[in-house]
Amino acid sequence: MRAVFRYAKLRFMPRARRNTAKIDVASAPDRKFITALGRGLDVLRCFGPRDRWLANQEIAARTGLAKPTVSRLVYTLTQLGFLRHAQSPRRYALGSAAVSLGYSALTQIDIRRAARPLLHALSQQTNASVHLAINDALHMQVIDTYWHSSAFVIDIGSRVPVVTTSLGRAYVCSLPEEERKVILEQIRARRPAEWPLNRKRFEDAFRDYQQHGFCLALGDWRRDVNAVAAPFDPRDGTKPVVVGCSGAAFQLDPDLLKRDIGPRLLALVGNLRASLQPD
Repeated sequence: MRAVFRYAKLRFMPRARRNTAKIDVASAPDRKFITALGRGLDVLRCFGPRDRWLANQEIAARTGLAKPTVSRLVYTLTQLGFLRHAQSPRRYALGSAAVSLGYSALTQIDIRRAARPLLHALSQQTNASVHLAINDALHMQVIDTYWHSSAFVIDIGSRVPVVTTSLGRAYVCSLPEEERKVILEQIRARRPAEWPLNRKRFEDAFRDYQQHGFCLALGDWRRDVNAVAAPFDPRDGTKPVVVGCSGAAFQLDPDLLKRDIGPRLLALVGNLRASLQPD
């Protein structure tokens, strides 16, 4: 595993390249790719759980699109019900069509139903927040969560970075070698100046994953939050999902994560696999 990452280091650390506003998944010429549709979806993607209202200039800044383009896109999306607007000041929020689409997607993720009682039980056992997440480019999207009243809360729909979270590190570690190289290169290209630190973080994550089967994040995303996560491969051709546990650093110290909660996560993953196997 470490040898694989050494190869990745040599590949990802040549000369520094100019940073870009975002990673364009369709940057290579592709006749099948509809640019206008992609831009419209980029507008929808820039709304997070805490972004109730965004103005055109905020959407333009987040997407890297020109303001006239944003104006036409938000008008179209509003007409279709994917956005709703407030007149004064003119701002936009996700509309009922986006909500319906999101809930339809959630209900079609079968693993959520099997995982929910297991997530709830682990949250009660650890007095911490427990999450189920899937990958979304350079972020992890939380698709289910349980939290204890005293625990740090991440709600359903939250997007957290791949680089600084245990959810993201566990996902990267679980990928086949070629896919792992691709996402690490995207991380390096997004912020070249931060790559030496991020490289070290992933080296540590690979070591933890190889030795223990789970990955840690100790105050990397938020100073006062520690977390541990383990991947789950559905073995149905879809991408891995990740189960994680997070909480206040003073409650979840590194020793507790490695000695107790990490092994509990691995047991949860095993129970989840057993529950999904046909009788």
